[in-house]
Amino acid sequence: MSLKTFAKGVHPAEFKSLSEDKPIEKMPLPSEVFIPLQQHIGAPCTPVVEKGQMVKTGQVIGKSGGFVSSTIHATITGKIKTIEKFPHPLGINVPMVNIMAEGEEELLPLENLPEKWENASREEILDIILRAGIVGLGGAAFPTQVKLNPPKGKSIDTFIVNGCECEPFLTADHRMMLEQSQELLTGIRIIMKVLNVKRTFIGIEANKMNAVDTLRQATKSFSEITVVPLKVKYPQGAEKMLIDAILNRHVPPGGLPLDVGVVVQNVGTTIAIAQAVTAGKPLIERVVTVTGDAINEPKNVLVRIGTSFQQLLDFCGGLTNNAAKIIMGGPMMGVAQSSLQVPVIKATSGIVCLSDKYTQAKPIYPCIQCGNCVSACPMNLLPTRLARYAEVGNLIMAENLGILNCIECGSCAFVCPAHIPLVQQIRLGKLQINELKRKSKSI
Repeated sequence: MSLKTFAKGVHPAEFKSLSEDKPIEKMPLPSEVFIPLQQHIGAPCTPVVEKGQMVKTGQVIGKSGGFVSSTIHATITGKIKTIEKFPHPLGINVPMVNIMAEGEEELLPLENLPEKWENASREEILDIILRAGIVGLGGAAFPTQVKLNPPKGKSIDTFIVNGCECEPFLTADHRMMLEQSQELLTGIRIIMKVLNVKRTFIGIEANKMNAVDTLRQATKSFSEITVVPLKVKYPQGAEKMLIDAILNRHVPPGGLPLDVGVVVQNVGTTIAIAQAVTAGKPLIERVVTVTGDAINEPKNVLVRIGTSFQQLLDFCGGLTNNAAKIIMGGPMMGVAQSSLQVPVIKATSGIVCLSDKYTQAKPIYPCIQCGNCVSACPMNLLPTRLARYAEVGNLIMAENLGILNCIECGSCAFVCPAHIPLVQQIRLGKLQINELKRKSKSI
């Protein structure tokens, strides 16, 4: 069978067998949570609670007046110990609401839900998604109500569900497709109503054929929904690559999927929409894959947002004695952690625990002009040249060569025989360019 895919990319070892057969387990409620007031791209939230206040699970604790933003909720019932800055998984200190569990657990569901979502207007559904605090759970954390409300002039004709989960080790979406297929189907139908589209594709890499079979069975009565097996290749789950593979549409440089008439949502986000619209459940928990060769019991865990990494790892049997690196996300695009006291956030798709077997530093050599990075880059960029321009501070040339189009997938660094930290150098260049643009706008 010939499988659809995109040009270029790489084939890292998968390591999914550690957790792909592990059903989702629900972690007991933590005794304490640290909930960041910004867990999304866009404007941060302002706390609407205060120290010493009692809150219930699902109660709004952070709101923002910004268009690109999302609501923050209490994830346990208890008393607010403090509101101050604490360490975040991205390596910075940010304002968080620290809640200590107290009293009996009580969930406050969302109010003003329609009796039947089928009869609700798109505006009513978008408002529910906003009030539920739903953001992209694949890692980008873009506010979902904004993504599902494209600007005037952008005509959307296709919805794609991203079930690729192409990062090595991660299996949370895989398990959700197997265990929550009906909720996923409901979420798809709700999104199709909001977007007013007549067709949906569910893209799944061919290393998850049991998920392909499960969803084909679930959607057999819905001719407008098609399950598409895709070639196993990284980064197949990147939006632009997924659109290319399924529809043969190419998002222009600097463009977005909506520029080619498409909206993409990942599996977890789609299920969260179904739970919010049909049951009034705000986004207070998510499924996280805890895996790697340095965790005693790899698992897929339904965990409350704000739970510390330490508590979650303890639930999975704790680290092995040779643990050397902890990564939030996958090993290709994830962020290495310096502390286990940081909280699970909405963007925490996985925690990968690696031993010293996989983390020994490799010597960096000068570029040998082999072109491997160019052959691997799915965005058709020149990674080694972009990295060099960023390194020497020639930001004008870096921008002219398209550095801002880099999706930071790590394919270039993966194939570099000289072990040059291409992604880190490119990421630094992008940050510097965007900071200069921000300053110029404020003048």
